Amino acid sequence: MDNNFNNLSLVQIILKWKWHIIIITMAAALCGAVFSSSMFITPLFKSVAVAYPANISPYSDESETEQMLEIINSTSIMDSIVEKYDLWTDYKINKADQFAKTYMINEYRSKIKISKTPYEAVSITVMDKDPFVACDIAKDILNFYDRKVHDLHTSKVAEVVAMYERQLNEKQRNIDSLKHRYTEICTTYGISDISSQTREATKSILSGSTRANEMQANLEQYVAELIDLHTKIAAEGNTYVATKVDYEQNLRFYHSNLTYSNIVTEPFPSDKKAFPVRWVVVALCGLGALLLSIVVIFIIENRKRFVIDNK
Repeated sequence: MDNNFNNLSLVQIILKWKWHIIIITMAAALCGAVFSSSMFITPLFKSVAVAYPANISPYSDESETEQMLEIINSTSIMDSIVEKYDLWTDYKINKADQFAKTYMINEYRSKIKISKTPYEAVSITVMDKDPFVACDIAKDILNFYDRKVHDLHTSKVAEVVAMYERQLNEKQRNIDSLKHRYTEICTTYGISDISSQTREATKSILSGSTRANEMQANLEQYVAELIDLHTKIAAEGNTYVATKVDYEQNLRFYHSNLTYSNIVTEPFPSDKKAFPVRWVVVALCGLGALLLSIVVIFIIENRKRFVIDNK
């Protein structure tokens, strides 16, 4: 091999075959230009949306952005996009095929990229043959994300609201029961104001009134219970008010129509295709043909030299 290099250098070989190499390289580049055209490869347009999570709380050790990524990548959102835009037809996948779901997931993941940016935002990149469809899909992914988070939150808040409603009803029954007992004692035994009636009864006893003795007996018998009832009613009332404040806050949240993303980059229909990049295809085809032709020519030349040397 060293003798061959000494007798015929690589540069000499290239110069000898230069027109062949040029023609092959140009032909390969031309083929790359032709086969990368829309006649052979469907051009794809790109639409990008960038958003930050909002109005959500992270679970465990994950961040809000990681939670947003998990939800956007969920199967339910993918299914919603697939059905709304009939991607089965767009991606030419037969739904009756045994592995249709797997094919759809692979195709969906190759055309729709969800990733985290260095600044903790979520980037949604959609590729489609129709620039307007790509833009709409990017928008709807965020819309379905908002709806999904809203459903998750309201389902949990509904449980809290129902719990507070049961607690409020129970507190109200307790208050009504205490008030009923308090009213019953006061009505039956003619007690309206413990402090003033106690003073009046004391004065009447000193004057020898029989009615006063009866009133004093009733006060002595029920005053402790009335005070206890009054204290319990006040305590239950305070608890009821505090519970109702929490209930109303959760109820407002349950009936709210919040969004859960802050969009910093709105998607728009692209006016230029993103795939394929023809100059890259042409360059790779030309470079590949150039290298391959040099290798083949080098092998041919050295084979000739080997035959001549053996004669």
